[in-house]
Amino acid sequence: MQIALIPDHDKLKYKELLLLGDEQMSMIERYLWRSDLFALLCDDDAVAITAVTDEGDGNIEIKNLAVRPEMQRKGYGSALISFVKERYRGCGKMLYVGTGENPDTLRFYEMNGFEYSHTVRDFFSSNYDHPIYENGKMLRDMIYLKCRL
Repeated sequence: MQIALIPDHDKLKYKELLLLGDEQMSMIERYLWRSDLFALLCDDDAVAITAVTDEGDGNIEIKNLAVRPEMQRKGYGSALISFVKERYRGCGKMLYVGTGENPDTLRFYEMNGFEYSHTVRDFFSSNYDHPIYENGKMLRDMIYLKCRL
């Protein structure tokens, strides 16, 4: 297992994985070109990806974190979070991640050291051109979690 920084000219090669974490390309393009994109590779095959941005004032944000469905629950997402925490330690004060109101996803981030920060009401219904569903539930609000770097 290795984690590689993806150069700008190769970022779109990971579109399939990025769309697992954020299902509308126009939303991905809002952060992709200003993010550091990291791929977790197993035998040169990308099994997970994360896009990380510097939001200023010491705030770093995970904008996208996705693991191939057949590789989930094997620790790859947690490995990427650990990598991001270590990589940005000293570069910022706080690490944020925004996600939908899915109890499983919220529990995953909490197990990785995050705690509730704030809610952006109607984020999904206001920013996406179609309803976003996760585990059969339509997402409306973005839940932000944070942890100290």
